[in-house]
Amino acid sequence: MQSTDLGNKESGKIWHRKPSPATRDGIIVNIIHNTSDYHPKVLRFLNVAFDGTGDCLIAGDHQGNIYVFDLYGNRFNLVQRTAQACTALAFNLRRKSEFLVALADYSIKCFDTVTKELVSWMRGHESSVFSISVHASGKYAITTSSDTAQLWDLDTFQRKRKLNIRQSVGIQKVFFLPLSNTILSCFKDNSIFAWECDTLFCKYQLPAPPESSSILYKVFAVTRDGRILAAGGKSNHLHLWCLEARQLFRIIQMPTKVRAIRHLEFLPDSFDAGSNQVLGVLSQDGIMRFINIQTCKLLFEIGSLDEGISSSVISPHGRYIASIMENGSLNIYSVQALTQEINKPPLPLVKVIEDLPKNKLSSSDLKMKVTSGRVQQPAKSRGSKIQTRILKQDLTSDFESKKNELPDGLNKKRLQILLKGYGEYPTKYRMFIWRSLLQLPENHTAFSSLIDKGTHVTFLNLQKKYPIKSRKLLRVLQRTLSALAHWSVIFSDTPYLPLLAFPFVKLFQNNQLICFEVIATLIINWCQHWFEYFPNPPINILSMIENVLAFHDKELLQHFIDHDITSQLYAWPLLETVFSEVLTREEWLKLFDNIFSNHPSFLLMTVVAYNVCSRVPLLNCNLKDDFEFFFHHRNNLDINVVIKQVYHLMETTPTDIHPDSMLNVFVALTKGQYPVFNQYPKFIVDYQTQERERIRNDELDYLRERQTVEDMQAEADQQRAEDEAWYQKQELLRKAEETRREMLLQEEEKIIQQRQRLAAVKRELKVKEMHLQDAARRRFLKLQQDQQEMELRRLDDEIGRKVYMRDREIAATARDLEMRQLELESQKRLYEKNLTENQAAVAKEMRADADAYRRKVDVEEHMFHKLIEAGETQNQETQKWKEAEGKEFCLRSAKKASALSDASRKWFLKQEINAAVEHAENPCHKEEPRFQNEQEDSSCLPRTSHLNASSEMHPSTQISLNRRAVEWDTTEQNLIQKVRNLRQRLTAQARHRCQTPHLLAA
Repeated sequence: MQSTDLGNKESGKIWHRKPSPATRDGIIVNIIHNTSDYHPKVLRFLNVAFDGTGDCLIAGDHQGNIYVFDLYGNRFNLVQRTAQACTALAFNLRRKSEFLVALADYSIKCFDTVTKELVSWMRGHESSVFSISVHASGKYAITTSSDTAQLWDLDTFQRKRKLNIRQSVGIQKVFFLPLSNTILSCFKDNSIFAWECDTLFCKYQLPAPPESSSILYKVFAVTRDGRILAAGGKSNHLHLWCLEARQLFRIIQMPTKVRAIRHLEFLPDSFDAGSNQVLGVLSQDGIMRFINIQTCKLLFEIGSLDEGISSSVISPHGRYIASIMENGSLNIYSVQALTQEINKPPLPLVKVIEDLPKNKLSSSDLKMKVTSGRVQQPAKSRGSKIQTRILKQDLTSDFESKKNELPDGLNKKRLQILLKGYGEYPTKYRMFIWRSLLQLPENHTAFSSLIDKGTHVTFLNLQKKYPIKSRKLLRVLQRTLSALAHWSVIFSDTPYLPLLAFPFVKLFQNNQLICFEVIATLIINWCQHWFEYFPNPPINILSMIENVLAFHDKELLQHFIDHDITSQLYAWPLLETVFSEVLTREEWLKLFDNIFSNHPSFLLMTVVAYNVCSRVPLLNCNLKDDFEFFFHHRNNLDINVVIKQVYHLMETTPTDIHPDSMLNVFVALTKGQYPVFNQYPKFIVDYQTQERERIRNDELDYLRERQTVEDMQAEADQQRAEDEAWYQKQELLRKAEETRREMLLQEEEKIIQQRQRLAAVKRELKVKEMHLQDAARRRFLKLQQDQQEMELRRLDDEIGRKVYMRDREIAATARDLEMRQLELESQKRLYEKNLTENQAAVAKEMRADADAYRRKVDVEEHMFHKLIEAGETQNQETQKWKEAEGKEFCLRSAKKASALSDASRKWFLKQEINAAVEHAENPCHKEEPRFQNEQEDSSCLPRTSHLNASSEMHPSTQISLNRRAVEWDTTEQNLIQKVRNLRQRLTAQARHRCQTPHLLAA
């Protein structure tokens, strides 16, 4: 047994070497999930589910990790982490990669195993969901909790219906019956109801079980065909219900060590057609026992007391069993390994013949050792005696006993008794019984030689006439038909051969050799005389059927005759399709169990019985189309009644018209090589072959010519198509160009309109901007006006302050001028006094000189030196004047020092006063009109600056400023005028002083 630890891996191989499960336990692999964290622990698996193929399963642990295990590809993948425990799983949806998981928060989620994404999230349950059942179509799902069951549409993931119950009655399980549209609901009070899925109409209710074996049902299981329901609970009794008859037909008592049943599930079989016979029963001890519900025998079991099973799921095809163990691991079992001993066919009774040398064999020399089921060689004792049971061979025994002996130890008579008792062979052993009844030789070499010839030319295009969805089934059918055509030429021309062979091909598609030999045996024995009227239907066979029908039901035959219905319509469709069109798979298998077990005439009698059993609907048919429809479609007819009628016809039909007198007994295929089949008009087949060959050659010539013409036509068509395509392309280009031009015009028009709208928007924005600018300008002007008014007020205050200061300065200056005038007056008087004194002294001296001069002149009037004396006198006077001027210079310097000491006066007054004083002190210098110009310039500059500054002001403010400037100028002019008057007075006084010495000198 191999063991795989998933660990923290998200993907990997399930097993690393090819598994070889042992027969005793059948375990392929044991899967565990241990974490490799600091504190390692085991993650227990809780639920497991198979997909529709049975080769892939999903499993979820208690931490919400969901893994997909591909048993065919030997891979596992972590597809989802839900972070919470899953309570139920389902993996057989319509979309194969999607699965449903019920979580601990009572929600159901749908995930995709490929994309690993959430597909849908369904809510609605108020308790834990413990069961998810999916419809056979994959379109619907039923989720079940303890208080409710809800029906979901898996296309839209919307809830369709909700089953509400009383709190006192709980739900055990609600699920779909396989391959049907019925919902089965099982409640805790043992009531079981069947509902129609679409309408939710209650179809029926199962009756209560007998009181003698009444148990509370907890677990349920249904066969694949939906006919048998198994129910169990806390008891070792197991109830089997027939859902068709709606009654309890069997109670199985499990071994005494089984006290309670925890899980039930039927084991599917590929050959049982859904009527499962093996039931798996998981009991409280952790052991799952598989029993045969017909024989009530224990076949095998899995699990043990040490390694108990918690739950199990069986794959749909019955190859694997996935079991969650009580320790949390997951075991995968091989059903083939577990049933290897059971499925062995019963061994034949071996006749051991002891060859006595040099003696002839006699009847007393044949000794047989009979054992119960096992083949043993003859055993000898220590002595010479043979310890065997000796049977004497009766050479005169009945020939019938030899005829009933079949290969593999079977007896045809016993099989017929078994068949009559049960109506059909066991599904599990049907194929084995058929092979024994037909005594198939299994000629591998001969069949391989037929297969090696390849596909027959007749069936190369089989898929065109018979479109089959399964490509595998189509290939098998093509190979089987080709092998039959290579075996006998007539089968290449038999039009109904595919219809006859198809049901067997579908049944034996996995074993083509058996399929071929079954069909060949059917043709040799049950299709006798079918090809004598080839290519027409077998008129002789149809006549036999018509004779039998005329004997047993003349009214029905007369009805056929009245409506022009021949045996080619009511018998031949059933024969050429071997009833496959009018019967279901199960009915067809049951019918051929009886056909292969009886004389070849049984098939012809079946046709008669089918018509006799259908006489009521056939007598109501009046149109030919209705008859054709009836014999080509399934009808509401019980096959058991038909088979019973066949046996009745076989026994009651007179010998002269009985088909068995005209048909040979069963003949098996020869071993090694297949027999030659030539039961057909060879000349017709040869002629048809020649004609077909000629027609084929003509057809080949015609095909070649047609191919040439078609090639030329194809070239012409291609050229024409190219030209047409070119013209169409040009037309399309032209239309595209026009369309583009129109689109451009429209776009230009749109652009123009957009530009117009944009211009309008721009105008609006411009107007808004102008309004905003105007508002901002007005606001700014107002702010500027406010600022100018503030400035004006400040200037007014400043001017007032300056005028006040100027007035004070003028007043102070006037006072200073007055003081200076007084000082000047004082100095003038002092100067005049000194001048007067000097003048008086000078005058006195000059008078003295004049007197002296006059005396001298008078004395020396006539002297020569009169002029010299006069000149000398003048020089004296000049020297004296110079002395006076020196004194005057000293006085003027003193006055300058006095004038410069007055630093508090303004510069223009200082200059005027200094100029006046300087002019007064130096009267001989020429006067420069500088003071007035400077005053005018100085007075003009402020006014200009004021005017320039006021030119930018508000008009009212400017007028006010101009008015004040005029007042200021007037004040200045008055001050200047006063200074000028003072200057004039000083000048006049200075001139007067300057003129006085000259006058004195004169």
